[in-house]
Amino acid sequence: MQQGKVLKTILLTLLVLGLISGAFLGGVITGNVLPVKLLQSSPTTETPAAVLPTQEAAAEATAESTATAQGGTPEELQQTFAPFWETWTLLHENFVDQPLDDVALMRGAISGMLEATGDKHTTYMNPTEFEQANASMEGEYEGIGAWVDTTGEYVQVISPMKGSPAEAAGLRANDIVIAVNGEDQTGIPGDLVLKKILGPAGEAVTLTIRRGEETLDFTIVRAKITVPVVDYRMLDNNIAYVALYSFNEQATDQLRAALKELMAQKPVGLIFDLRDNGGGYLSTAIEVVSEFIPKGVVMYEEYGDGTRDAYEARRGGRATEIPLVVLVNEGTASASEITAGAIQDLGRGKLVGVKTYGKGSVQNWIPLTTEKGGVRITIARWLTPNGTQISDVGLTPDLIVEMTDEDYTEGRDPQLDAAVQLLLQP
Repeated sequence: MQQGKVLKTILLTLLVLGLISGAFLGGVITGNVLPVKLLQSSPTTETPAAVLPTQEAAAEATAESTATAQGGTPEELQQTFAPFWETWTLLHENFVDQPLDDVALMRGAISGMLEATGDKHTTYMNPTEFEQANASMEGEYEGIGAWVDTTGEYVQVISPMKGSPAEAAGLRANDIVIAVNGEDQTGIPGDLVLKKILGPAGEAVTLTIRRGEETLDFTIVRAKITVPVVDYRMLDNNIAYVALYSFNEQATDQLRAALKELMAQKPVGLIFDLRDNGGGYLSTAIEVVSEFIPKGVVMYEEYGDGTRDAYEARRGGRATEIPLVVLVNEGTASASEITAGAIQDLGRGKLVGVKTYGKGSVQNWIPLTTEKGGVRITIARWLTPNGTQISDVGLTPDLIVEMTDEDYTEGRDPQLDAAVQLLLQP
């Protein structure tokens, strides 16, 4: 059947794609699309015998259609894929609502295949989701401005972006989205929930949030979001402060410019703020950590067969000797954990704050050549210089300092205060 040939071509293309463009996102746009399910009619449903094919005729038709669909399947996979193509044929021949949407079936098949790996970060993105994900890494998109994780039971906020509508409305790390515009999102795949949250600038969306034991509503006007990168200034006591909010394409250049200006003022210490940094590109993480560490291995990438690649610091860092404290929290994820973990393991500086998110795996984002969507496949896990894996565990700070609701309300920052005091100690 023609439909079978179309899906066959797409699936085979997926199987042979090479891996390109390694990237961490830490929950910018992640998750699983709900796989299409085959619905069976009730066994008590009666159908006139005249329209039913004989068992022999049905078997012959199914076998012929399946053989046609399998024509381009590699010989070593024909037996494995035989049930798939048989199901494809049966669905088109018997499903009550015709015609079927072959593109939706194809996307569901890919989603189900990736979901079957059991890895929540190995996922499919339809063309819209793939475009939005890449737009946010490149610096701009339209939405509320929050890093989110869509791989759990509900969409969870990793962190609001600095200066975003989400931050202004009061969203916080670990907020759980349980409803969008009054519609319960229980059982709805995270990517579909995310599509409801994103939308044109100027339009409002109401999110119902579960925060601990509380349920709160936030009405947020979407905007054109420019992903924030760097904020920096001199604090009292001649201490320099620089915050990095994303490991995107602009991060390295902007961080280097900030450090150049700050270091020219000869500060006695430096606070590097990675709180609510949802991550970004692996290559950027290596460049960023090299600004603080002069030499040596800063991380390992470990593959499924146990082999490892070591990544070393690059020469020429601007802040490799100044006393250093790194601020982290539950929104510190992925590439920012690589940076913080290397600084902690190598004794280059202390971590202050609370335990980090725990995103310790490496994904490659692969565009599908046939249909403009993309897949995200976990290819490795990263380890700190001491060989510690933090996936689903996170980094534990050297000095744990909590932020209370009153601190947020009153605009206090005890974590920053603790970092200052740590640098002022003799």
